[in-house]
Formats: sequence, C-alpha cells, structure tokens
Amino acid sequence: QVQVVESGGGLVQPGGSLKLSCTVSGNIFKIYTMGWYRQAPGKERELVAVVTSVGTTNWEDSLKDRFSISRDNAKNTVSLQMNRLKPEDTAIYYCGAYVAQPHDDDANHYWGQGTQVTVSS
Repeated sequence: QVQVVESGGGLVQPGGSLKLSCTVSGNIFKIYTMGWYRQAPGKERELVAVVTSVGTTNWEDSLKDRFSISRDNAKNTVSLQMNRLKPEDTAIYYCGAYVAQPHDDDANHYWGQGTQVTVSS
C-alpha cells in the first residue's frame, strides 16, 4: 500500500502566501514524479507542477512566477510554496505521485485526499 497525505491548506487573503506539503509513505521501491494538481469548483483537475527524482520540473507556465516546488527524496516529500495568491487560485490542491512498489513490473499513480486552498478577503 502507498499513502499520499497533504497538509498546509487554508484560508488566506489575496496577496498572501501558503506552503503545501505532501508525504508519500508505505511499501515504496521508487517514486518517479511527484507534485501538485488543483481542481477549482466546476472545473477539471489541472497540473500545477511536478518534479522528477532528479529535479526536472513540469509546470503550468502561468504559475511559475508565483509558485515554487521542492522535493526531498530522502523523506519522500514534495512541497509547494505559493506566493502572491489570487482569488482564482482557490481550489482543492491534490498531491500526486507516480510510485513503483517492490516486485511490481509497473509504477502506478497515487493521489492524496486533497487540501482546500481558499483565497479571499
């Protein structure tokens, strides 16, 4: 079993900052990509940013100047620092990880339960 747990969401005023954290645990052989997605009300889930085990990132380009992603391979964690938040950043933020378990031929994608981020005055 693999568990993905997010933390750090909440209510913040426009222009403020939040840091989201995600820990992947369980029976893990290797974590390939891990990162963040978000889903706003009435919209589909979209990529925010993901990072590979060697540090290569893939971004929603419009967010790169305000958000940053970091990964700690030793702790199986990934964080998302969000600055200059806007009301349109309001969404449920999901952590996702592409994980291979011991003795598996293929890796599988695992999701966390999501954490709510609300940007409002």
